[in-house]
Amino acid sequence: MGLPGASLSWAPEVRAQEVDQSLVAEVVAGLPLREIGPALMGGRIADIAVHPHRSSTWYIAVGSGGVWKTTNAGVTWDAIFEDESVYSIGDVAIDPDNPDVIWVGTGENVSGRHVGWGDGVYRSRNGGETWENVGLRDSEHIGKILIDPRDTDVILVAAEGSLWAPGGDRGVYKSTDGGDSWRLVLEIDENTGVTDIEFAPGNPDMVYAAAYERRRKIWGHLAGGPNSGIYKSTDGGENWRRITAGLPRGDVGKIGLAVTPANPEVVYATMEANDEERGFYRSLDKGESWERRNSYISGGTGPHYYQEIEASPHDADVVYQMDVFIQVTRDGGATFGNLETARDKHSDNHALWIDPEDPLHLIVGTDAGLYESFDDGRTFRHFPNMPISQFYKLTLDNAEPFYNVLGGAQDLGTLWGPARTTNIEGVRNRDWYVPMGADGYAVQIDPRDPDILYLQTQQGNLYRYDRGSEEALDIQAQPAPGDPPERWNWDAPVLISPHNPDRIYHGSQRVWASDDRGNSWTAISGDLTTDVNRYELEFMGRVWSVDDLIDNGAMSKYATLT
Repeated sequence: MGLPGASLSWAPEVRAQEVDQSLVAEVVAGLPLREIGPALMGGRIADIAVHPHRSSTWYIAVGSGGVWKTTNAGVTWDAIFEDESVYSIGDVAIDPDNPDVIWVGTGENVSGRHVGWGDGVYRSRNGGETWENVGLRDSEHIGKILIDPRDTDVILVAAEGSLWAPGGDRGVYKSTDGGDSWRLVLEIDENTGVTDIEFAPGNPDMVYAAAYERRRKIWGHLAGGPNSGIYKSTDGGENWRRITAGLPRGDVGKIGLAVTPANPEVVYATMEANDEERGFYRSLDKGESWERRNSYISGGTGPHYYQEIEASPHDADVVYQMDVFIQVTRDGGATFGNLETARDKHSDNHALWIDPEDPLHLIVGTDAGLYESFDDGRTFRHFPNMPISQFYKLTLDNAEPFYNVLGGAQDLGTLWGPARTTNIEGVRNRDWYVPMGADGYAVQIDPRDPDILYLQTQQGNLYRYDRGSEEALDIQAQPAPGDPPERWNWDAPVLISPHNPDRIYHGSQRVWASDDRGNSWTAISGDLTTDVNRYELEFMGRVWSVDDLIDNGAMSKYATLT
């Protein structure tokens, strides 16, 4: 949909390939982008790095929004990764010897259906003012970057590799010249990358790595395999051996690792595996042997979305695990409980920084942006000044004098806001409105009445919403008795007819039409998909058992309309 009142007319004989690209560039240059938000809800945070000597300087890696920097502990922010070729970030790291050198690994390090990919590793020598791509362009997803504190020309990178295909840059890569060149020092196979690496505290020659075999397809996510596991190096990553003592013998999925200077002998791992072997593991001998302490792994939309752990630098028995709600153990993994005790914080946690000077001070990255706590998670404050929401679909209304924008956002519900206001401050957080929660997807607005909104949550749950009364009616089409169940895409399509505003189309595996704004529906097609059983389709060249680590949670039914 174009801007209200705008139109483009082209002579019939003009074809797209004949358009002068220099003219296009000139026209586009005259259309500057204008920020309208919203910042009140934040967006998914992938990683947090804090300056080692200036605790008010933070770098925040955003899953779908570049890198942000603050020098005043979040009072204001600068977007410092806007001119690069990718927007999805997996990791950010600060050189401990020269904190003006910042490293960024692009491509988000979770395995959801909505993650963006990257084009390798970037380096800045001036605190994020300028960047250069220094390689691993085919890694697509970077799990973590380590810088040797003794020699900051030595860099280790955990490269997960493509989520959707084999090959590429995958494994642990090492540079000894500050990123000018790279060597693959831990190679497993074309389907298995590395999602986490850790230096042993006080001894960077000792490195732990978590290998991760995975593959996502439209029909599902193979969340692990026989080649996932824990590896150890004692020569700075040059040579590796797989550790097996006390660890799962069957297939393994995503692994999170943590170490702590409070006790360098201790290594923690959270491991996705079968029901009998999955859970939280601890080693008391620098990773040589392990004990399963607890059956807990991250849940929610699946371990692939969380499953990162951070050990307290102050108390070796305290470990935090990323999950829908942060879980914490204070007895080395024997028991876990929710960290958050108050409802002043969004769920879905992905990143955590623990203040090395104050164990009560935490910075947390979630699906809804950044939070800070000064009392070990009893209370939090949110930073509503980072416009990093991840939108799936947008539409515009015909309101005057300024039109409004309606968008479905990842885990932030549906957001409505004006394109412009008469306020001298422009569009503010208070001008945005959240008519519905959960995840927001395809949206439409009645062209005659901008207060009538069509909103969706995941799996095709369609509502007609009246902004005046705030009434939300569930109008999703339902199968007749005897019909097979409807299969709705996670982001199911919905469309208002341009010829009749009362007519709405909605798609499951078939097309539905309503002539009364969703009060009743008629199926106007049969099944338009192949109706294939997803469990009969291959991952990595073979059909896997339903008892393998196949994760179909938090994704579409298969064979749906999009």
